[in-house]
Amino acid sequence: MTDRPGSRDALRKRRAAATSHGTPHPGAWWLWSLGLATAATRTTNPLLLALLITVTAYVVATHRTAAPWSRSYAAFARLALAVLLVRLLFAVVLGSPVPGTHTLLTLPELPLPHWAQGIRLGGDVTAEALLFAFYDGLRLATLLICVGAANALANPARLLKSLPGALYETGVAVVVALTFAPNLIADAQRLRAARRLRGRPDRGLRGLLQVGLPVLEDALERSVALAAAMDARGYGRTASVPAALRRTTTVLTLGGLLGVCAGTYGLLTAEGGAYGLPLLLAGVAAALVGLRLGGRRTLRTRYRPDPWGPSAWLVTASGAAVAGLLTLAAARDPSALAPGVIPLTAPTLPLWPAAAILLGLVPALIPTGKEPS
Repeated sequence: MTDRPGSRDALRKRRAAATSHGTPHPGAWWLWSLGLATAATRTTNPLLLALLITVTAYVVATHRTAAPWSRSYAAFARLALAVLLVRLLFAVVLGSPVPGTHTLLTLPELPLPHWAQGIRLGGDVTAEALLFAFYDGLRLATLLICVGAANALANPARLLKSLPGALYETGVAVVVALTFAPNLIADAQRLRAARRLRGRPDRGLRGLLQVGLPVLEDALERSVALAAAMDARGYGRTASVPAALRRTTTVLTLGGLLGVCAGTYGLLTAEGGAYGLPLLLAGVAAALVGLRLGGRRTLRTRYRPDPWGPSAWLVTASGAAVAGLLTLAAARDPSALAPGVIPLTAPTLPLWPAAAILLGLVPALIPTGKEPS
């Protein structure tokens, strides 16, 4: 039996099809960026890190929309530059554990008490120390830029709507918090424009007081209306579940999150490479099972499902491939991915790790579609 053109099922199917053929799922963008960030942690080669930054910039340029959150990439890039400069400043002022023979300048050294041994202020600034700080700071800057790419590409409203049922109430609270500040700013701008048209002051302490009270009043009325609408729609209702299931859900969720933290720490350290990935995978699996069981307590329906389409799988596989190949390259040829600074040598570009990073450009080949609301 076929659906009538105007029936509810037909409309729902068309919306789901439009979503699947449009932009990739926001969770896929986060997994892609985390894959590139994981690859950045495996190397200090500035050429590979610059290639990772170029890949993220190109993908953001091809898929960025005119939405407000899409402007966050430039902010993260400025933050990354500031982090790199601060890292270099610390290397100049506080010194570096890397010894060097090529002295660039000598700063006045301040004497410190005996309990502060190992720390110095001033002294010789060597080229080896600055180069080591530059490599280290560039790696951290690349991590920040990868996170900025996810913020610029992933629609936060779609991402929060895709949260599992166990995190539904938290997601609604975050959505309300995210929409409160823009509405507050819009109200303030509207009232200031109205006061300027009437020839009344809109600046200074007097203007702030006369504008602030109506803005707060509107915000309070909007909050009361939102609370009434949420209560009318049954927000906060919970289903009765057995106590044993609640305890199992808590143990699985907390244990899984601890496993994710420990596994991530293992992947970021050179000594934890053996246990990091298995512990991370086990933690993710336990957390997903816990969230799945916890979703039984929340009663909700999805009017517009956001399916995980082929484009989302392609984006996720691209980031995972870059992370896996760079991890393999770091294990097989660590000197190519972590060039030394003693003696001073120019870094070289390893070919197949660079080709692996170029796999991160696969999302740029996906045609851009209309962003679902």
